[in-house]
Amino acid sequence: MKSLTEHLWFEVPTRRGFLNITPQVEALVRRSGIQEGLCLVNAMHITASVFINDDEPGLHQDFERWLEGLAPHEPLSRYQHNRTGEDNGDAHLKRTVMGREVVVAVTDGKLDMGPWEQIFYGEFDGRRRKRVLVKVLGE
Repeated sequence: MKSLTEHLWFEVPTRRGFLNITPQVEALVRRSGIQEGLCLVNAMHITASVFINDDEPGLHQDFERWLEGLAPHEPLSRYQHNRTGEDNGDAHLKRTVMGREVVVAVTDGKLDMGPWEQIFYGEFDGRRRKRVLVKVLGE
């Protein structure tokens, strides 16, 4: 079995944001040379997420509104975690809801996803450099 392990680095300039990382992941799958296998894409920070959905701006606004309704950033006193001196208690909860990772099949050397599916990096406590692990395994 062959494998490729790489890290993608992101620094979202705002507190929250969604980045379509499908092209970067596709490039790594091609570079791996694997024709049949699996691709793991994993956020390596506890205030960031990786998920699959549609690349539609209205949907991204819906995610933002929905997540802020579930876990509003303010008031900061709402979260026990923020008593440690942090201000990102909400970001930890948002990450939990949106997920840590995705696994996508690789078929004929390509990501095997549905017609509208794209891979996204979700940032919930930005303004600093964070990484995403991409591991491609197969033959």
